[in-house]
Amino acid sequence: MGGHGVLGNEPESIDYSVHEAWNEATNVYLLVILVSFGLLVYARKNKRKIMRIFSLPPTAGSSPEPNFYDSLQKVRLRQQLEMYSLARKHEQHQGQKESVQLSME
Repeated sequence: MGGHGVLGNEPESIDYSVHEAWNEATNVYLLVILVSFGLLVYARKNKRKIMRIFSLPPTAGSSPEPNFYDSLQKVRLRQQLEMYSLARKHEQHQGQKESVQLSME
């Protein structure tokens, strides 16, 4: 029976703790890989939300002039749109009057 005792271990006394530790470690690695893959998929779907979290908020006190200028531009644009819509209504009303006058003649 000299062939069995080459490493000094008998078949009945094999220590399986190394194998159990290896199994637990590979399970942890697989779990980490799966979680990482899930986070990657989530990040691809919700890229805008994530970027909005990490983007710097606009500084309110540093430059009030561009905001004032933007609001002035919006007011002017709104006024121009109102004037355009009033002009269109007036043109349509004038066109209706002319068509009524032509049909009356």
